Amino acid sequence: MSATDVNPLPRELAPGVFWLGRCQHAPFQGRVLHGYNSAFLVAGDDSSALIEAGHPVVLPDIERQLDGLLAAGVPELRYLLTTHTETPHSGGLGRLLQHFPEALAYGPLLDLHLVFPQYAARFRQVDPGDSLDLGGRELLIVEAPIRDMPYTRWVFDSRERVLFPGDGFAYAHYHEADHCGKTVEETPDLDLPDMMALFAEIALYWTNFVDMEPYIQRLDALLGDLRVAMVAPTHGLPIMDVGASIATIYDGLRGRRSSEHAPAETAKHESPIR
Repeated sequence: MSATDVNPLPRELAPGVFWLGRCQHAPFQGRVLHGYNSAFLVAGDDSSALIEAGHPVVLPDIERQLDGLLAAGVPELRYLLTTHTETPHSGGLGRLLQHFPEALAYGPLLDLHLVFPQYAARFRQVDPGDSLDLGGRELLIVEAPIRDMPYTRWVFDSRERVLFPGDGFAYAHYHEADHCGKTVEETPDLDLPDMMALFAEIALYWTNFVDMEPYIQRLDALLGDLRVAMVAPTHGLPIMDVGASIATIYDGLRGRRSSEHAPAETAKHESPIR
């Protein structure tokens, strides 16, 4: 087994905040890029919550990591949160509800009662302003200024001031093999604006056709109001120093990428996603 085959996760990013999952590989322009469909375990004094239900491909890894952390003394897993119902974010919900029979599912669950009807009684809908008390630590449901589905919700950890933005901060979504399990600050050689813009073309394609400044202003206001210290995206590398990285983040959202990845023509249209 090579060094790149070893999974560096789980990793504790901050006290009680654990990064879970496994890197996946994708061929691109003659090379292999790596990317995450991460989940995050947040542990309070009384209970824990899993943010994102995991892509089916990485579910066995997430389950093993969860079992190991719980066996090591992390408080009981009571809450499963998903930012939206796309497969990489909620595809593992049924399996996790089966694996953890005392847990409840929270999020913009919408039609998931049709997908997992046997667990419908354990579903709880959430909206911005709602919160979950883990004991000495609160998870707040907040607006998602950048989203790929209209009902996307983000999650904020009150203790360590960590923002969990689903797809909205797909920052360094793709990276090289030696960047796996590292944070943005630990990968200074990665072309972050280019990689962020590449993912925007794939998953947030509407951002190529709108004026992104109003969205960036809303995002900037949210980061300031919450005093966000760290960002833990579902797709991408965690950002440990938001203040130091914010200009690059905004450049990526604006689409300042290399000509190789830029669309041939960009027209301004109203975004279908608010």
